[in-house]
Amino acid sequence: MKVAIIHYWWLSNRGGEAVCTALVELFPHADIFIHVCDEELVRQALPETFTGQINNTFISRLPGAKKHYQKYLPFMPLALEQLDLSAYDLILSSESGPAKGVVTRPDAVHICYCHSPMRYVWDMYHEYMAGSGRLIRTLFPLVAHWLRVWDRLSADRVDHFIANSGFVAARIRKFYRRKAEVIFPPVNTNEFNHEQARGDFYLCLGQLVAYKRADLAVEAFNKLGLPLVVVGEGELFERLKSIASPNIELMGRQPFPVIKDLLQRCRGLIFPGMEDFGIVPVEAMAAGAPVIAYGKGGALETVIHGKTGIHFHEQTVDSLIQAVEQMEKGAFDFNPELMHEHAATFDKSVFKQQIKTFVDQVLADLPSTTHRQHVAAAQPTFP
Repeated sequence: MKVAIIHYWWLSNRGGEAVCTALVELFPHADIFIHVCDEELVRQALPETFTGQINNTFISRLPGAKKHYQKYLPFMPLALEQLDLSAYDLILSSESGPAKGVVTRPDAVHICYCHSPMRYVWDMYHEYMAGSGRLIRTLFPLVAHWLRVWDRLSADRVDHFIANSGFVAARIRKFYRRKAEVIFPPVNTNEFNHEQARGDFYLCLGQLVAYKRADLAVEAFNKLGLPLVVVGEGELFERLKSIASPNIELMGRQPFPVIKDLLQRCRGLIFPGMEDFGIVPVEAMAAGAPVIAYGKGGALETVIHGKTGIHFHEQTVDSLIQAVEQMEKGAFDFNPELMHEHAATFDKSVFKQQIKTFVDQVLADLPSTTHRQHVAAAQPTFP
C-alpha cells in the first residue's frame, strides 16, 4: 500500500526535517514530495531502510530555486495541487511552509503534522513586514491575503491534525478552527553526555534572525560582563558582532560535534526567543545544562521553572539579566541527572511510538471495513 510524505523544503537538517526522517523510519517505503531540496543532504539524513522515491514540485525547476525558494511562495499552493497522489492511501504532510494543501483521493487518509501555521501570514505577519524591504512591503500584503484564504481552506483537506506543542495546537484552533493532537517532535537525547564538567560560559544557540532575539542575550551580557558564546548564522550576525563586548564570542555556524561539546560544557543555555516548541532547550537539558528561557510558547512545555531551568517573563534585557543573576546566586539547585531524564521524555523513540499509536487508531476508526483492510498494509514499521 502506498504512503506519501509531503514536506515544504529540505535545504538544511533542522526540526522539521528531523520529523520527516523519523516518519521515514516508520514508513521506509513511503515516497517523499518536496517543493525544493538538496537531494544529497536529504539522503544523508534518511535511514538506510528508505526505499521510496524523492520527488520535487515544479518549484525546484524555477530559476535559482535552492537559493531563492522563499520568493516562489505564491506559486507553492499551485505546485502542491499539481501533484498526482491518486495512488496513495495514506498521506502525511509536514506543515510549516505550504505542504498540507495537496489534493488526495476521497478515500485516502491525510494526517498533517503541523510545526506551525505559516507564521509570516498569520501571527508574525506584522513583525515580518516591519523587517522587510520596500518591495516586499508593497507586494506581499496582496500575496499574504490570498495565502491566508488558501491556507484556511486547505486545512479542510486534512483529516487529522497533529501539533508539535500545545502552543501550536492553540494556533491551529484559532486560525483553522480545528482540533489537534499534541505529539512533541523527536529529539536525539541519548547523544548527549550530562555528566561532563561544566564551564563558566553561557551559550546562545540558533539562527541569528530577529524573532529569536539573540540581541537580548548580547545586550544583557554586555551589561553582566559574564562569558557568552553565540553560535549561529543569519541576518543579525554582523550587527551583533559590532555591538558585542570582549566577553562575548560569536562563533558563527558550527558542526554538530562542536555544538554538542558546547552544550555539554556550558553553565547554561540562554533561550530568549519565543518558539513553537524549541528543540535546542531539550538538547541542552539532555546535556545537563539548565535553560534560561523566555516564559512563553514552547518553552513553557519543555523547561520546568526551578527544576530544569529558569523562566523570565518579559522579553527585555533587564528581565533576562535578573534570571541570569538568579543562576549566578544559586537560587535553584539543578540536577543534571534529573534534567537528562526530563529531556528523555521528548526522545525520538517516544515520538515514533506516539505517531504509530495515533496512525493505528486513525486506521482502526475508518468507517469502512473494506477500506480499513485495504489501508492496513500501510501501517508503520516499528520499532
